[in-house]
Amino acid sequence: MPDETFDLVIANARCVATMDDAGTELEGGWVAVTNGLVAAVGTGPAPVAATTLDATDCLVTPGLINTHHHLYQNLTRAYPPMTDKPLFGWLQSLYPLWSALDTEAAYLSAWVGLAELALSGCTTSTDHLYLHPQRAGDLLTAEIDAARDLGMRFHPTRGSMSLSEKDGGLPPDDVVSDDDSILAASEEAVSRHHDRAHGAMVRIALAPCSPFSVTESLMVRSAELAERLDVRLHTHFAENAEDDEFSIATFGCRPTDYLDRTGWLTDRAWLAHCVMPNPEEVGRLGAAGVGVAHCPSSNLILASGISPVVALRAAGVHVGLGVDGSSSADSASLWLEARQAMLLAKLRNGADAATARMALEMATRGGAACLGRTGELGELTAGAVGDVAVWPLTGPVFAGAIADPVEAWLRSGPVFARHTVVHGRPVVRDGRLVHPDVDDRLRAHRRVAAAIQRVD
Repeated sequence: MPDETFDLVIANARCVATMDDAGTELEGGWVAVTNGLVAAVGTGPAPVAATTLDATDCLVTPGLINTHHHLYQNLTRAYPPMTDKPLFGWLQSLYPLWSALDTEAAYLSAWVGLAELALSGCTTSTDHLYLHPQRAGDLLTAEIDAARDLGMRFHPTRGSMSLSEKDGGLPPDDVVSDDDSILAASEEAVSRHHDRAHGAMVRIALAPCSPFSVTESLMVRSAELAERLDVRLHTHFAENAEDDEFSIATFGCRPTDYLDRTGWLTDRAWLAHCVMPNPEEVGRLGAAGVGVAHCPSSNLILASGISPVVALRAAGVHVGLGVDGSSSADSASLWLEARQAMLLAKLRNGADAATARMALEMATRGGAACLGRTGELGELTAGAVGDVAVWPLTGPVFAGAIADPVEAWLRSGPVFARHTVVHGRPVVRDGRLVHPDVDDRLRAHRRVAAAIQRVD
């Protein structure tokens, strides 16, 4: 090792799971970060650093990547009147509450949601912000400001809805916009916020909410705009049986055919849920190189079904994980989603069909591929971003789990990150958020949530 001092070293790990192409795992390993990027990984005595984080008795992994969320929904987390409805009825019941969203609510919900993710070892999150009530202000910038303040890597999407109830859609009139206004706002968001540099902290994607809440023209024009601006595309897709039935009744075809005819069957797109593709469609999705944000907890709580992730991965689909909005999934933990993904894959495909390493790959490399950042995010290799999660493997819940640290990490627990490092800077240290204003943010969030839920 050259005689140099790194910015940060994570030392003395029980195991470093690098998630490189070979799946290298380093017993007694360390990770060195300088200028926000991984400078080196190795074993044995750790090199000198300005800051050292101890990882004794810990598994070290790349930071986890959340590929689907609606951060504003933690303002109506576990809201009782909505907990027993399937997707369409659930949405129609909540839209009137969400129409009160403004820039303060967007900032606070994003801050709290990203903080919660950081505690679960997540370092990069997307957000599908498709709700833009009239006169609400610049909600996208508000949540980007929150991510910057907290220190999280952020991939928000400029989402949209253009079909209200009077047009045959689900949302009320006051939360939709016309296609031209949406496209103009989308282009402005990319121009203002999208960073194309290696190691970028903020990137923007275009994200019409779903085929049942936007016009077909908006789907087509969004795909064309994303191509022109060279940004990614995101939407909900084949989420449940209602989704399939709506597509056939409204468009005369299944959701995958609709994607194809609107220009979305492309490696520029990643799709949320993807619960209902048939085997032929799985092959088409894989051939197109699309990504899928698998949201197991949300799919369970809304009784949507179990996504065929084993088949999707085998077909070449890039499968990442998503916590989804807190109104449906409630607990925004990437660790929990990884465990649920492993268990559901076993249930659907057999006990030998899924392992903790498969789930970890989805939570890291799979998420990086969904966001178009393969080799940059989701692995601990020289030149990749310095995003790291350190997981304690100690205490009663890990007693006896000594043979395999990766399997122990996901099969035991629950576990929260001891340290979460983003771009070489700790966001969580010794199990606590390092930001000094956590309590103030939580008090403000409660005030805003109470107003939106109309609770005295």
